[in-house]
Amino acid sequence: MIVTLTANPSLDRTVELPGALARGEVQRAVAVHQESGGKGVNVSRALVASGLETLAVLPGADSDPVLSGLHDGGVPFAALPIGQALRSNVTLTEPDGVTTKINEPGPELSDDQQDALIGLLLERSRGASWVVLAGSLPPGVPADFYATIARRLRSNSDGTATPSIAIDSSGAPLAAALVGDASGKPDLLKPNAEELAELAAAAGFTNVSTADELEADPAKAAEAAAAVVASGVGAVLATLGSKGAILVTADGAWLATHPPIRAVSTVGAGDSALAGYLLAATQGGSAQDCLRQAVAHGAAAASLPGSTVPAVHQTTPDAVTITALQKDSQ
Repeated sequence: MIVTLTANPSLDRTVELPGALARGEVQRAVAVHQESGGKGVNVSRALVASGLETLAVLPGADSDPVLSGLHDGGVPFAALPIGQALRSNVTLTEPDGVTTKINEPGPELSDDQQDALIGLLLERSRGASWVVLAGSLPPGVPADFYATIARRLRSNSDGTATPSIAIDSSGAPLAAALVGDASGKPDLLKPNAEELAELAAAAGFTNVSTADELEADPAKAAEAAAAVVASGVGAVLATLGSKGAILVTADGAWLATHPPIRAVSTVGAGDSALAGYLLAATQGGSAQDCLRQAVAHGAAAASLPGSTVPAVHQTTPDAVTITALQKDSQ
């Protein structure tokens, strides 16, 4: 069982444009897709598509369109009613795969609601192999929310094994994963190149590069990720856009690349990559196996419209090339 927490879920609408986005002009969409979303929700959707047992934990009323979409899609969930509607996000996609996202902030969660959401997660994650803490945080929630949950999960043992913890967020919530002792740090971080640059700087990596430079130089990205691992994180799975992804652990660093695809929508590709990693991990795969399936899942997701997630049979892990990298850090 893989449990996901999405503290700030959304109803994601993706609008496909016939050409480049023209500011100030009227454009007619060629297609519109609508899915229940948020990073953790997307991971659960991808796991369901591949037949894995999962549970999405999130706030929201049963009548909310986000939860209705999960029900209709056959995604198991446990929800905390908060008396407010969940947010809606809009993504505009251009024919060459360029996306423009407009995300609402989401409803504010009170201290009591935050505590209740953590309690629901702790209750429903007993016996889980992984817990994924993913996405942005809604107004009112402190940046160290995920780190606090990680500590609670590890101190909540009742004789059952503590689940492995993955965090996929951005900005302050992601940086907070590096603060404090090991009990609040995840077994896996899943940043993109921009987030990796920020994390490496927070971890004390002195040779910090921009996101574009990290995508262009996987060896440099591996050095940055190694600095994050040295700070106490178990592993870093960093997606590098069309350049593939790297995985860095205490034991090694690897780059995975996929042959070029026609990108239709990159929305949710990173979430699908994390789902692919977890799929391989639950099947006992090696670090390289997990990275291979992550890149295969991410590539498949980018080739699908909107925030559609791929099933494992739609992925091509045999097409992925794995290369060992140096991971020296400063």
